[in-house]
Amino acid sequence: MWFRNLLVYRLTQNVALDAETLEAALAAKSARPCASQELSTYGFVAPFGKGEDAPLVHVSQGFLLIATRKEERILPGSVVKDAVKEKIDEIEAEQMRKVYKKERDQIKDEIIQAFLPRAFIRKSGTFAAIDAERGLILVNSASAKKAEDLLSTLREAIGSLPVRPLTVKIAPSATLTDWVKTQKSAADFFVLDECELRDTHEDGGVVRCKRQDLTSDEIQQHMEAGKQVTQLSLAWQDKLSFVLDDKLIIKRLRFEELLQDQAEQDGGDDALAQQDASFLLMMMTFREFLPALFEAFGGEETPQGV
Repeated sequence: MWFRNLLVYRLTQNVALDAETLEAALAAKSARPCASQELSTYGFVAPFGKGEDAPLVHVSQGFLLIATRKEERILPGSVVKDAVKEKIDEIEAEQMRKVYKKERDQIKDEIIQAFLPRAFIRKSGTFAAIDAERGLILVNSASAKKAEDLLSTLREAIGSLPVRPLTVKIAPSATLTDWVKTQKSAADFFVLDECELRDTHEDGGVVRCKRQDLTSDEIQQHMEAGKQVTQLSLAWQDKLSFVLDDKLIIKRLRFEELLQDQAEQDGGDDALAQQDASFLLMMMTFREFLPALFEAFGGEETPQGV
């Protein structure tokens, strides 16, 4: 169990998030299949294991892991549009009259309801880890919308979830720009070979570089012209590599083989033990990595009133 992306949220008040209470609360919002006339469903599933007995909350040395599943029926817009047009053309030809918006909308709704039972179902999932001791919720996603879906459903399940995206005192773009421009980064962080540069003007250009020497004259010229680094590939110690953007979203997170080998050794031959070992090692690594990351951007910012 290794996260591939990371959105970090800060709990702003103490919330009882013990495993037993949380397990009961999530059971009331468990995932279920789409009914024949439903467009989508969303709920909690067991992060590890399968079957009715698999717990909805996985616990490992105080860290909690939860997961959600979304099921949605896929109706291509072009298919619905063609069916609506065909029906409207038929009515106008047979009844010699114009079909207006209200009736068009009604026809569209009827066609969607008729097509739904035959639509393909797409499933997707999102994982989140809770470090209650540090007051953090870590969502394995680069999409704020997916993270908010999970957090809002968790809020409904437990009744209250005072949480906000974690922010830092120095704008990430300013720090990333400085690292590339000066060719110096914070301790234990290393600039790799990928970045995105944006002009500060509203209609300014964007330059995306991959497998590029970021110390080259070409890159430095873009910096001298006023472009800011809005995305940068980095490594931390010998444990992680990732891409960080100007919204503090961590993408394409990769744990180095050293950690993966250690988790494999700790977990032994049992599949669930392997998953638990990797989850625990990941969370212990985050406990070192995230404070170092926040400190590199001036420390965590606490909004007034929080």
